Amino acid sequence: MKKKAIDDVLKEDALMREAAVDAKNEKLQNLWDKYGMYIIIAVALILTVTVSFETFKAWKNKKDQELSNAYAVAVSLQSQGKYNESLDILQNLAKSGSIYSDIARLQIANFLFDQNKDKEAMETLSALVEDDDVNPQIREISIVKLASYKLDTDTSSEDIRDLLSPLTVETSSWAPVAHELLAMLAIRDGDIDTAKAEYEKVISFTNVQDGLKNRAQDMLSIINSQK
Repeated sequence: MKKKAIDDVLKEDALMREAAVDAKNEKLQNLWDKYGMYIIIAVALILTVTVSFETFKAWKNKKDQELSNAYAVAVSLQSQGKYNESLDILQNLAKSGSIYSDIARLQIANFLFDQNKDKEAMETLSALVEDDDVNPQIREISIVKLASYKLDTDTSSEDIRDLLSPLTVETSSWAPVAHELLAMLAIRDGDIDTAKAEYEKVISFTNVQDGLKNRAQDMLSIINSQK
């Protein structure tokens, strides 16, 4: 009797488990009948997004490499004196809408300076400075180059100071260079006291390069020796 009772309990337990599985399967089937299409669509969307992202990333990497190679070719052609070929590539890069478009515009300015087309070169740099969409680092380089060339022109001192103003803050990595240019501007204007103050600012920066610091110290020595 005892063995029969145990068998009955086991059979009953097996039946209960089978019923539970059937109920679970039925519930899943009902959920699938109700939401199956949505699940398929969701999975398809996830796969599509994943594949599209990977495809886009691969395309972008390839495109960036092509732009990089094109810029390298343009610079190489320029160094070989093949200016027209170089300029054609740079002008195409300038229209690419990538980081290389800003770099290409800066290089075009260098090209124009090499060709003694200073007016066109400074216009190119001015356009970079005034373009809000330009990479900030490229804009800062453009400001420094433009200000340094304007020092040798009849550009007003006020205009040059306004141009350099964004770079004179202590947090700017170009601050020492900006203050050196302001010192040179003061010398151009015959304002020796201001020049001295600007060179002292150059020396005071902790991130100033040795070459720049030495130039500032040399200029201070000359200024002090004349007083």
